[in-house]
Formats: sequence, structure tokens, C-alpha cells
Amino acid sequence: MSFRPGKRNLITDVAGLKVGNSDDARLKSGVTAIVCETPAVASVQVLGGAPGTRETDLLAPHNVVEAIDAIALSGGSAFGLDSASGVQAAMREAGRGFEVAGHRVPIIPAAILFDLANGGDKDWGRYAPYRELGFAAAENAGETFEIGSQGAGAGALTAGLKGGLGSASTVLPNGITVGALVAVNAVGSVTVGGSRHFWAAPFEIGDEFGGHGLPLPLPPEANEVVTKLGLAKAGANTTIGVIATDATLTKAAAKRLAIAAHDGFARAVWPAHTPLDGDLVFGLATGRRQDTLSLEAGIELYAAAAATMARAIARGVFAAVSASGDIMPAWSERWKDGTKGA
Repeated sequence: MSFRPGKRNLITDVAGLKVGNSDDARLKSGVTAIVCETPAVASVQVLGGAPGTRETDLLAPHNVVEAIDAIALSGGSAFGLDSASGVQAAMREAGRGFEVAGHRVPIIPAAILFDLANGGDKDWGRYAPYRELGFAAAENAGETFEIGSQGAGAGALTAGLKGGLGSASTVLPNGITVGALVAVNAVGSVTVGGSRHFWAAPFEIGDEFGGHGLPLPLPPEANEVVTKLGLAKAGANTTIGVIATDATLTKAAAKRLAIAAHDGFARAVWPAHTPLDGDLVFGLATGRRQDTLSLEAGIELYAAAAATMARAIARGVFAAVSASGDIMPAWSERWKDGTKGA
């Protein structure tokens, strides 16, 4: 099968989605809001051992609400769950929400990552700033947005490198679009054996994260388990993301989409899904295309979900930039001369 990126190579190539970021350089943290222009069918799959979430039980296929209004991804550990309240406030002001008993309740699932120990100033006083950051992220939502050290990825870290916010898109031969958005804060590594080469290299399109391919031969240390365990505590690491499509899916099929996207985690991060990660993927279907998927087309869709997520993870780390007070280097700083770790 032949995959190509959408015109932006962002999740917003999926019709019906907008994304906004809000972050604080002093805090070294932030929020990313994924806003559905109209309610979108959604589900979720959690495979990490230390998740931090809001409204994920509601997304089980057997529960009542079929569609959501937005998703909040945030730094800040459990404090960051306040970001969903900010996104919810923005959606309420816009007249959005699930109607019940004469009231509208915006449905905003959320997931957080741990970035408290990244060198930022977390002395925020009585209340954490994430509700306001969430509101601002939703207000900033548009079809274009920045990746790298932005939004929920502003303070993210991986094993030996800064993490970041990544996104990518794929247009299938049948015209269906798949998009991924991910905040990469993994306990594991996104590069092979400490080299500049990304584990996700086999899925790269063009040179979207440097075009370096895989090292040949693979270094002897490629299969060593290298982590950031010096910093890690339970709940301290997470890769959280959204996989979306403009296809029409049931809630159960949206969950299958999220499950498939976790294969992208495994292709791009080593190790992934550890007991210290909160690895999670939300699956979204905007239904802008009315295609009825055959079994074969469904397999292609799910394969694209994995490949697109792997690319988004690498792009997030590739796009990260160094800042004052960082405790780990950015990929672009460590290999800025194009030769180190080759």
C-alpha cells in the first residue's frame, strides 16, 4: 500500500478537527486542546501502567455517550487534569455539549503526563495554572499549530532527550485521512542505541524527521533497555496521544483504531507500555466521509494508524528545541552538526 501525508502533515488534515496550544516557558509545561468542530465518535485504549485521566470510562463502547466535543492533553501530572475544566469552559461558552435535562454538558476527556521534575518553576501557589492554560489552548485552536516544545509537549522528556508534541497525517489510496497527535514523555528512548536514528525510521515519509534511516548495521546496544529511571517515579512518564480519521466509525471501531495506534508506540519507543508509563491513545472519528469500510480497508486504516502514530512520535522529538534550565538536550542540539552519534 502507498501512504502519503496530508497537506499540513498534522492531525488537522482530518476534516472536522482543530488544535490549540498554550504553554508557559517558566513553568516548562502546557496544554494542547483537540477541538471537534462537531461532536466526534470517540473511544480510548490505555496500555501504560500509570495513567492519569478524566472521562475515559465514558468512552467504553458499552457506555451511553457516543461523541465528544474536545480532548485535553496536559503536562502537570494530576494537577494537569484541571486543564479539561478550562477546555470545558471554552466549549460551554461556545454552546457546545451533550444535552440532558435542558442543560448542555461539554464532554472533554483528558490525559496528563508528568513534567514536574523538568527544571521548570512549579511554585504556583494554591491553585495550579492548568485550567487557564486549557481555556487558552481551546481558544487558540485552529487548523495549523506548532509541534515540538509546545503545548502538552513543552516540558516533556524521554530517555536522554527532550520529548515534545508531535503530529503527522496519512492519506490512504481510498481518500480516507488518518491523523495523529502525541505528547512524548516516555520512560524509554525514541532513538536507536543512543544514536541520532529514530526507531520510527521505517515509516518516515521524505525527511520529516531528518531522513537518517536506521543505522547499518544496528549498534550492539540497540536492544539494551535505556530509560530515564533516574528521574522516574510511579506516574512519572507517559506518551499520550490522539489518533483520528475522517471515516465513519462506530464507537467500537474507534476503540480498535486506538488499539492499533499503540502499535505505533511500540514501533517508535523502546521500551514502551512500561509500568511507569501512562501510555494512552484516544481514537476519534469525525465521520466527514461516509465510506463503508470493507474488512480489507479496515486493515489498511489500522495499519496507517500505527505508522502515522510512529511518525508523529519521532516528529515531536525531532522538533523539540533547547531552552534555559533544561535538564536534557534537544535532539536538534545534540546532533546539530549532523554527525554526532551517527
